[in-house]
Amino acid sequence: MKGLILLFAAAVLAVSAAWSQSADELPSAPSAVAQPKQAAPPAATPQDKKADDGNLSDDDLQSLEPPRNTPPPPKAEPAKATPASSAQPEADPVKNATLGTSSDIPAEGTAETIRRSVNEVNVVFTVTDKRGRFIKNLTQQDIKVIDDRKPVDSIRAFQSQTDLPLRVGLLVDSSNSVRDRFKFEQEAATEFLNQIVRYNRDLAFVLGFDTVSEITQDFTSDTGKLSRGVSSLKPGGGTAMYDALYYACRDKLMKHPDKVAIRRAIILLSDGEDNQSRVSRDEAVQMAQRAEVIVYAISTNVSGNVLKGDKVMQYIAESTGGRAFFPFKIQDVANAFSEIQDELRSQYAVAYKPPDFQLDGRYRSIEIAAQSSNKKLRVRARKGYYAPVQ
Repeated sequence: MKGLILLFAAAVLAVSAAWSQSADELPSAPSAVAQPKQAAPPAATPQDKKADDGNLSDDDLQSLEPPRNTPPPPKAEPAKATPASSAQPEADPVKNATLGTSSDIPAEGTAETIRRSVNEVNVVFTVTDKRGRFIKNLTQQDIKVIDDRKPVDSIRAFQSQTDLPLRVGLLVDSSNSVRDRFKFEQEAATEFLNQIVRYNRDLAFVLGFDTVSEITQDFTSDTGKLSRGVSSLKPGGGTAMYDALYYACRDKLMKHPDKVAIRRAIILLSDGEDNQSRVSRDEAVQMAQRAEVIVYAISTNVSGNVLKGDKVMQYIAESTGGRAFFPFKIQDVANAFSEIQDELRSQYAVAYKPPDFQLDGRYRSIEIAAQSSNKKLRVRARKGYYAPVQ
């Protein structure tokens, strides 16, 4: 009898060990479960001062080039996450989520109905002159599109989209690394939402992230609720920025039920120093591209030096057709919000059929050139996309 008991105990221990091993082998995907704190990356050495326009040089971004015709990263299924203070493994991916009510959802109105085709690519882009002034009067004949290094012959739609309803996610880094600047950033973010969100037309949500992501206000057009969502954020913990971006694109913006044409954007306020995420930088960027989300990144590094996080922030923004801002002083954060507001109302959209298109999952690059009155203009658009898999 003792021998049977010993055999049974050994079997239980073996199963427990196997279960523990499988839990350690979860796919690289977002989680709000507090992970053991990893060693922070080595502090970046102060490098050359930022350029006068606040952008990083091409040399700074050499190591952050987007992929060219490479297979997409393996599709990861994120593990369900729990609030930091809870041990329940099957909880919602974010803690304390505030669900929007039906009154928060604007009516469809007379906006343009969305039409999609599996072999049609839709790109939102911004055009400026050499002084950074927005160009808003272009026609289809003024642009050229290159897809996967081949000219596009079949442009199915082109229009200036200056007044589309917005779906905006405000992602605020609430980790310890931004504690000394946090209050001012909250005030600037609140003012931005008050100015850009139009009642019963635009929707926004507020998400704070440190080691975990927390939605303090879900989709709403009520700026009072959004302001309270920003005010309720508290700094502390590590930084899981890639997880927050991945979640916001996949589970919030891409899944939001919209039956009309809208503009999706994320405002990312962070120092860019991620040390806790389970997804990679490129997985987060790919999800933003799939969700057709433009990311505007505002760096909270006000040292005047180019740090590693600045390069990451610019890479994410430029890969999605957005723009990165690097304020020299904390008061310039408000100016960055104002420029983002102007840009979101000064964009174009083009839909085209890619040449030699195949449902093979390959990465395909996008280049858009614009010219008016024989003057070459500057275009900002996402760098590419992954073709669907058949």
